[in-house]
Amino acid sequence: MKIPFIDLQAQYQAYKQEIDKAIQNVLDSSQYIMGPEVKKLEDGLARYTGSKHAIACSSGTDALLIALMAMDIQPGDEVITTPFTFISTTEVVSLLGAIPVFVDIEPDTFNIDSSKIEEKITAKTKAIIPVSLYGQVADMYEINVIAAKYNLIVIEDGAQSFGATYKGKKSCNLSDFGCTSFFPSKPLGCYGDGGALFTNNDALAEKSRMILAHGSRVRYQHEVVGINGRLDAIQGAILNVKLKYFAEEVQKREEIGTAYTELLRGKGLSLPVVKQDRTSVYAQFTVRSEKREELLERFNSNGVPTAIYYPKPLHLQQCYESLGYKTGDFPIAEKAAKEVFSLPMSPFITFEQQKLVSSIL
Repeated sequence: MKIPFIDLQAQYQAYKQEIDKAIQNVLDSSQYIMGPEVKKLEDGLARYTGSKHAIACSSGTDALLIALMAMDIQPGDEVITTPFTFISTTEVVSLLGAIPVFVDIEPDTFNIDSSKIEEKITAKTKAIIPVSLYGQVADMYEINVIAAKYNLIVIEDGAQSFGATYKGKKSCNLSDFGCTSFFPSKPLGCYGDGGALFTNNDALAEKSRMILAHGSRVRYQHEVVGINGRLDAIQGAILNVKLKYFAEEVQKREEIGTAYTELLRGKGLSLPVVKQDRTSVYAQFTVRSEKREELLERFNSNGVPTAIYYPKPLHLQQCYESLGYKTGDFPIAEKAAKEVFSLPMSPFITFEQQKLVSSIL
């Protein structure tokens, strides 16, 4: 039995007729950048999250960059975040000349430990970027309380948690800005790069739209320095089809995550922990084991693909040597990096495939 790590082909086949038609409509219209498909997507995303504004853009990375630029983050400013995430979270901070300041994670959810944030705040701190890792939202209430106390910005990196809920509200509608990614493997994915920002602040939304279009509201009139962060219409059209079925896929993801938890319980793995006041979309079904290498070899030899998100924390990456961090500074993140691995996961994995994954253990 062949088990894809993420079954994008099964998803495409399920919606093939609608996706092909949507793409053809864009080709026939010759409106390839922004246009009505992107506007339709933004309206749908805003309705889904409950946000006042949804702003489609070229990638999840650019969504974070635009949010920081809209908040006027400057060289030398400090931005608190987690070392256990993909580089996108911090490279946008560094590109603006600001400084990422790391806080260790919780050992069970792998999200930033909100109880350790306040001690890292200085006069230079301007923002906090919590990452909602593996599909589950971080402790946004506690983080927002801290931010309000010190007049800080909060930008949720919801690249892996779009569709998840926190205290009854959707991920990406929990702070000053929410950002997500539509990279193909994400819970809501397009067929290339894509992303979106979410905010309830009219002024921030307007500034973000300027920034993603070269700092311009009127063609050739540039009010601020911006980037080329526009989403192309074909990706918008694809996402419009997928968004119609997304709630159903989120429900399937939760059911599959629950089934995995039951199948794998008692088999020597540390399983995902989802807190009671939130849900997970299981962007990855990530487990941990001190015998990771042995288990990866066993899965590989049985034809079951796995992946490691992430094998090396950001504070130990070569590009951040100048920050002066060393091994041992964030022991929980470092231990997680040596133990975590992710199993095949998508709304289209079957229970039989899950049972095969379980049987290998």
